[in-house]
Amino acid sequence: MATMESLIGLVNRIQRACTVLGDHGGEGMSLWEALPSVAVVGGQVLYTLILLLSFPRGSGIVTRRPLVLQLHKTEGQSEYAEFLHAPKKRFADFAAVRQEIADETDRITGKSKQISNIPIHLSIYSPNVVNLTLIDLPGLTKVAVEGQPESIVEDIEMMVRSYVEKPNCIILAISPANQDIATSDAIKLAREVDPSGERTFGVLTKLDLMDKGTNALDVLEGRAYRLLHPWVGIVNRSQADINKNVNMMYARQKEREYFESSPEYGHLAHKMGAEFLAKLLSQHLEKVIRQRIPSIIALINKTIDELNAELDRIGRPIGVDGGAQLYTILEMCRAFDRVFKEHLDGGRPGGDRIYGVFDHQLPAALKKLPFDRHLSQNNVRKVISEADGYQPHLIAPEQGYRRLIDGSLGYFKGPAEASVDAVHFILKELVRKSIAATEELKRFPTLQSDIAAAANEALERFRDESRKTVLRLVEMESSYLTVEFFRKINAESEKNQNATGTNASTPNADRYTDNHLRRIGTNVSAYINLVCDTMRNTIPKAVVHCQVREAKRSLLNHFYVQIGRREKEQLGKMLDEDPSLMAKRETLAKRLELYKSARDEIDSVAWK
Repeated sequence: MATMESLIGLVNRIQRACTVLGDHGGEGMSLWEALPSVAVVGGQVLYTLILLLSFPRGSGIVTRRPLVLQLHKTEGQSEYAEFLHAPKKRFADFAAVRQEIADETDRITGKSKQISNIPIHLSIYSPNVVNLTLIDLPGLTKVAVEGQPESIVEDIEMMVRSYVEKPNCIILAISPANQDIATSDAIKLAREVDPSGERTFGVLTKLDLMDKGTNALDVLEGRAYRLLHPWVGIVNRSQADINKNVNMMYARQKEREYFESSPEYGHLAHKMGAEFLAKLLSQHLEKVIRQRIPSIIALINKTIDELNAELDRIGRPIGVDGGAQLYTILEMCRAFDRVFKEHLDGGRPGGDRIYGVFDHQLPAALKKLPFDRHLSQNNVRKVISEADGYQPHLIAPEQGYRRLIDGSLGYFKGPAEASVDAVHFILKELVRKSIAATEELKRFPTLQSDIAAAANEALERFRDESRKTVLRLVEMESSYLTVEFFRKINAESEKNQNATGTNASTPNADRYTDNHLRRIGTNVSAYINLVCDTMRNTIPKAVVHCQVREAKRSLLNHFYVQIGRREKEQLGKMLDEDPSLMAKRETLAKRLELYKSARDEIDSVAWK
């Protein structure tokens, strides 16, 4: 079976490592909070447990911030202290430790009497201590004194409660023996948060300062107020001893002699004093830790899984050789490409905006084309007259028709190019969103920029090709007219004339009549509407073929060719990670190592 010192010492090391890595507090249950510790309520741990140390005790220490005191039993005779906020500095003089506590308190609270819930972490290494973690909390007060806000009473109580309410917190309730135990704030609070008393240890101080003829046997023997665990009496150094710098080993001996020679407390001497209290707390801690081992291991395993998942999400460290770097870059590109395709195919929002261009924007633009003005009677007369030149047309104004049609078809170029540009804008926006949504890429800002530049460059090429294609569609309509449409119109016109007996042999006679010009405008308008229907269908096909399809198929093809030719140094520059992400991965890796090490050590120490 593991020794008490080894198990509690392991918990101390884990708690300190958790604190260093910032794993104390935060959302959810942290490993630090899952491990039992002792909270001191109603008195100052530096007063009550200082007998465990060989450091001289100073006076005037007032707790205005929680003090997390970790005692580490060491081999040898050297004793020193370390603060978490000054990790490279060792304190061998406890007077300097006391001053550093005061200075560090003032750094947060100022020179006022305000309090702060930001803890000070102090580790003490000594052969004269037992492994133990204690949290010294500000003393409960009744009223605010000068320099303190009116809310100080509630603020302190809320701070103390935030610690002692935790089910893994052992409460060390300290009360002075020369006051009525019924008025003890520490006992009152402990009873509220721990009604069963399983977590509460009562400590009675100032036994040597009671009035002559009185004693605290009713409390120490559990008659005045019974606790599940036995009460422990403490005798601290007197102010005279403090002023004379009485040796702590001598002070411990004096405490033992006081209880052994006391007529009231002699029969309890074997379970009184700071040394007995420390051992009692250590034994209880060891018992609680063993009871909690299954839940602690379960918490550790759960956290290990979460840390591994988080590391997988932000990406593991990459190899340093060129092949590994190229593989990583290609994996990042494939991840981006996958997200980009999801946007286009509807797995993510964005692709539907392209359909909106074809279903709303393009038809609306086609409807706004100025065909009415171009095919007005005056413009038709002008174009027909100019097309015939000095020789009037004999049968039909064919050149006039062609010029009117060609001029009308030219208007289609605007909506066609606008559709190309609109889809191009949407694709660029989807590239930006896809890069932002690709979790794997977040660790590589330079690669993000390179992929974005390559994707946008490819989209520019696709847009140029798409623009050429849609303009060719318009030009093709101008290059070859659908003759069947006009033959059908002429056939219907002749049929109507024969039916009405109109003479069609003298077309020049009505060359400039309003009816003739109106009929030409109507015929051309009908043909343009036919072409418009065709454009409404073929422009989207051309745009999708040249831009959307190519973006899905070959958005990064040119980029792949480029990176395949790059040297290792160039690849390395592309994979310069975001420093904040590197720091986050390093912290996660350290936490993961801590949890794995804690799990292995708890397994090995607890059950051997």
